[in-house]
Amino acid sequence: MPDKPTWRTFIIAWLLILAGSLLAHQIQTAGDIEIKDVRFTGANGNTLSALLYIPDNASAQTPAPGILAVHGYINSREVQSGFAIEFARRGYVVLALDQAGHGYSDGPAFANGFGGPAALDYLRRLDIVDNDNIGLEGHSMGGWTVLAAAAATPDGYRSMVLQGSSTGSGMAMPGTPDWPRNVAVVFAQYDEFAPLMWEVAEGADAGTSAKLQALFGTSSTVIEGQVYGSIDQGNARVWHAPPVTHPGNHISHTSIGHAIDWFGQTLEGGTPGAVDDQIWFFKEVGTLIGLLGFVMLILGSFNILLLTPYFDRLRSPDAPSAYVRRTGKWWVAATISAIIPVATFYPAMGWGAALLPATAWLPQTISSQIAVWAIVNGVIFTILGFIIRTGKLTYSHQLLPSISIALLTVGMAYLSVLAADFLFKVDFRFWFVGVKAMNLNQLQIMLVYLIPFTLFFVLALRALHSGLSVASDRPLTQYSSNALALMGGFLLFLIAQYTSLFTRGVLLTPAEPLNTIVMMQFVPMLLIVAIISTYTYRRTASYLPGAFINALFVSWYIVAGQATQFAG
Repeated sequence: MPDKPTWRTFIIAWLLILAGSLLAHQIQTAGDIEIKDVRFTGANGNTLSALLYIPDNASAQTPAPGILAVHGYINSREVQSGFAIEFARRGYVVLALDQAGHGYSDGPAFANGFGGPAALDYLRRLDIVDNDNIGLEGHSMGGWTVLAAAAATPDGYRSMVLQGSSTGSGMAMPGTPDWPRNVAVVFAQYDEFAPLMWEVAEGADAGTSAKLQALFGTSSTVIEGQVYGSIDQGNARVWHAPPVTHPGNHISHTSIGHAIDWFGQTLEGGTPGAVDDQIWFFKEVGTLIGLLGFVMLILGSFNILLLTPYFDRLRSPDAPSAYVRRTGKWWVAATISAIIPVATFYPAMGWGAALLPATAWLPQTISSQIAVWAIVNGVIFTILGFIIRTGKLTYSHQLLPSISIALLTVGMAYLSVLAADFLFKVDFRFWFVGVKAMNLNQLQIMLVYLIPFTLFFVLALRALHSGLSVASDRPLTQYSSNALALMGGFLLFLIAQYTSLFTRGVLLTPAEPLNTIVMMQFVPMLLIVAIISTYTYRRTASYLPGAFINALFVSWYIVAGQATQFAG
């Protein structure tokens, strides 16, 4: 019997959001750091977005050193907050850029040096910045962004840190012993992109890379931690290999410490501080608390809406179940449900890339790839429902109230994101899994992708509840069972992937580093989907409210966090 709707979950959710947002804000502004959300004009009149961190020592009368900090592909400016917080605490003015086509910067992605040249020009024009002491830091494709900035303005910076990135790969110019100026390469031992970046099988072998050796001006294996060249002459180089993965650089005290140390050696005017004096992780804790509150707010908002006369009609105390208890047939269906989404993931992502290039209607290539995966799996689960038959379940669907309650529920959650951004300059996230507000262009894009994702969730959640629900389950068992059915296969596969990476130095699928990192987000997202779907199903005896809520939320989450490759 589901609990009677109350205000308790709604109130606790808001308390968590407030506490987490306040903690995150206090950490990122510690030491009287001011954070501004800025927009400036890039190439071809495109608008670029960034967060500007201003320490209290920076003024027009006493300009401070500046750092341009740039995230990687399919991320946004907030992912660089660990670096930005620590740089700003040490007296650097930090411009954390949304690359072109990412976050709130106009598309398309990859264009105009990823936005790097324009961002460096903007940073140099700030009267609070000492133009003789500017550093560049970029992660992954953000490294190519700062390399483009360095190529466009060769005398406009003093040093750079390439995090999980390289010269001479992708759209980046090859490095030489004299270009770029004063480079620290921080390339993780377990970086998934080692073959792309430095043409070695394992990140730990980057020192043997011919490309790295050419950058360092040596024909021998580069020695980790040894400084080559001269900082004063601008040709200093150093390589570090922290024991993390490619995305792990963002949440590594070691990786961030190497960047702090290098800028401390190569830039003048900062505030001295120990490398291991880092507080940024508490900001991650705060935004994680906010994220947990956000999920609870979806549940709590749904709950109080059921108290209203209009939505009371959706309430039903007896959700139908496919099984009285677990049988061998249930375990077969559950196993298949966990395996198929993983087995189809890489092929479907490939089909999406081949069949759906970026267009005005579908401008985000990875969002399109995920949509193809979703449709393929929705169809497969529907077919399996006819093959693996259980007792026919009868649902009393109410379409318009189900759509309405989904819109209002997600609308309340969206208001919480807007409030956190307006009051505290934070979103809800942990690591690179983040829920942030959309701009108008992203909202328009989201409405298109909402169509396939709605189809997927209606089909998939119907299959989940009509094919795997068990009448004898207690609430915790029901939530756990549904979560494992949706995300368990991905979790086990990723454990196998990273066990291989940490023990053998390579993924089980070494040709799929990007899609493997994309897959990592499926675990928390499908866990959230399972919680929302189970919660709403228990209270309405219908899979439709949960399907519509999840379609709206996941479409929003994906579009807001992806790169836009086509600019209309």
